[in-house]
Amino acid sequence: MFFSPAKINLFLYVTGRRADGYHELYSLMAPLTLADRLEIVRSGNGIRAVCSHPDVPEGDGNLACRAAALFRAAMLDKKADPGFHDLTIHIEKKIPVCGGLGGGSSNAACVLLALNEYSENPFSIDELMRLGLTLGADVPFFIFQKPAFASGVGEKLIPCRQMPPLSVIVVNPGVPASTVNVFKKLEFGLTFVPSYNINPSSNALPFGMKLDGREILHNDLEESACNLYPEIRAAKKEMVLLLQRNVYMSGSGSSLFALYSDHDVAERDYEQLLKARTENMKFVFLTKIKIGSLGC
Repeated sequence: MFFSPAKINLFLYVTGRRADGYHELYSLMAPLTLADRLEIVRSGNGIRAVCSHPDVPEGDGNLACRAAALFRAAMLDKKADPGFHDLTIHIEKKIPVCGGLGGGSSNAACVLLALNEYSENPFSIDELMRLGLTLGADVPFFIFQKPAFASGVGEKLIPCRQMPPLSVIVVNPGVPASTVNVFKKLEFGLTFVPSYNINPSSNALPFGMKLDGREILHNDLEESACNLYPEIRAAKKEMVLLLQRNVYMSGSGSSLFALYSDHDVAERDYEQLLKARTENMKFVFLTKIKIGSLGC
């Protein structure tokens, strides 16, 4: 059994648009203890996924399946035995689908790491990250396996060595957000580079006892996502009202989160959200930022 973690973007700035249409980003990404569970069995008919969530595809549309096929092809390129032809990937889904938490990318990274381990590590982590990037911009982060400053399209990673042990309340309104559509809706001329000078080499983060990081905890995609999916804006308003603290969006949406340095307070607020939950808060999770081994 492997654990495939979710992630949050503590901040996400869109810093440019490339000639190929992709956007350049600057983000601080952190893995969570909230995770899918994967079991990989060398049997079946071809490479397929079996998932507990009805909206997750079973074949080539599934990133985990594509990761397995990519690993097999890379092994054959090395003229090495990939060790499998048929593979069934069982996915117990805990991470909301299309929720800005990286579930599909995490599943793909988990499969690459697991198959590499099964095969006695023929690929280095850097090689796996390069393979993973062909599947999606977030996949290298999940192979990297630690909080990181991300730039480029998300593939250039610098470890964040001073990430505090924060608890996180995550709320998903139950609406899947399309990353492609959110970027298309982005009013690029209104985006900006953070005014707060963050030096990844020093890893100086503005997280004090009251988490006073409002200067940089920002997501350039939030307005675009809220315009496309009003449920996100409604859920955020309800969270802010109930929690009386800042609430942020992860990735391209639709998941929202609030940060806590005191886990007891997080537990209290989590219980409060569960009791007051509305149709705009379909899924509510209490989790933590994962700093150690991710389990894949």
